[in-house]
Amino acid sequence: MKILVQKFGGTSLATPELRERVAHHVRTALDEGYRLVVVVSAMGRKGAPYATDTLLEWVKNNGDALPPREMDLLLHCGEIISASVLASLLRSKGIDCCVLTGGQAGIITNNDHTNAQIITVNPVRVRQELEKGRVPIVAGFQGRTTEGEITTLGRGGSDTTATALGVALGAEMVDIFTDVNGIMTADPRIVEDAVALNTVTYTEMCNLAFQGAKVIHPRAVEIAMQTNVPIRVRSTLADSPGTLVTNQGEVNRLAGEVNDRLITGITQVPGVTQIKVHAGEGQYDLQLKVFKAMAENGISIDFINVNPSGVAYTVFDEWADRAEALLRDLGFEAELNRNCAKVSAVGAGIAGVPGVMAKIVEALTDEDIQILQSADSHTTIWVLVRGEDMHKAVRALHRKFELHKIHYQ
Repeated sequence: MKILVQKFGGTSLATPELRERVAHHVRTALDEGYRLVVVVSAMGRKGAPYATDTLLEWVKNNGDALPPREMDLLLHCGEIISASVLASLLRSKGIDCCVLTGGQAGIITNNDHTNAQIITVNPVRVRQELEKGRVPIVAGFQGRTTEGEITTLGRGGSDTTATALGVALGAEMVDIFTDVNGIMTADPRIVEDAVALNTVTYTEMCNLAFQGAKVIHPRAVEIAMQTNVPIRVRSTLADSPGTLVTNQGEVNRLAGEVNDRLITGITQVPGVTQIKVHAGEGQYDLQLKVFKAMAENGISIDFINVNPSGVAYTVFDEWADRAEALLRDLGFEAELNRNCAKVSAVGAGIAGVPGVMAKIVEALTDEDIQILQSADSHTTIWVLVRGEDMHKAVRALHRKFELHKIHYQ
């Protein structure tokens, strides 16, 4: 079978008009000869009646004492409502379809309630429905354990459901429909002349997503990358193909030559605090004590620099006071720099190319932006700046690498 998986996010299902657009994309795919699987998120965003954040708010306002197992029983309802509403609309248009929970679709997870990991996918029921000529509408964000308990997959869970099913079914493509027209070179709310990318590699997309681009969850990209299932990030409101996420060889082939673009996009993560702890004479175990304390108290750390004189790292602002107290209990005086932002330049072409960091420093220096810390990998260079400089830094880097001028292939 020629199989396509389409995933529609909550904003794509929020209104009757948008759901009509979803039905249009479903009909188009069927007319193109695909056997189609549709994965849905809960309708709307926080404030909408059945959005995940709304359900969480209900719990918070009613004692805030729901155990993780019972929380999953509540949270998985939003996607089932979306799937059922969409099924009614599609049937009214003569499209034969059925609704499946994540568990019925074969999504088997571990027992980590509210943030479960997929162990395996056994899409027997999905294949049966496809062979009958039906469109299975699968509730995303959820699965079941081997004991039959309902679980949810955490943030980005519907993206993960879609790509996991795409891999298990041997789909030709997974389409992720959202409210933007593909992957942009920067957040268009910050950079007015940001442009949509035609193609990005899996690695670039993972880095863009991890560093602040919220269009698709990085875990979903990693799953697709394992078996080279292409992903398209598309707008529900348009018929354009959006951005293709695929391997480097395919990106090069579509470009007609070796793809030599240096930087693919600029991203940002606001709301982080830089913590510096200086080692005293003979304090050779400082690094171990600091990082062990953070780990034992569930504080996620990032942007880590370790040297003989001490450590520097970042935490999200909401964890800064707790981190400072833990360090004080250990006898360390910490220097905290609150309300910072992590700005990233991502591009598969930067590895081994001299002068990239020089351009970044020049761009920020020209705008009188102080670099508080930096780090790099083979595809990403990160800089830490003050929060008030974040927008200016993103614009400066986008302009420096002329991302608005390049015709992306």
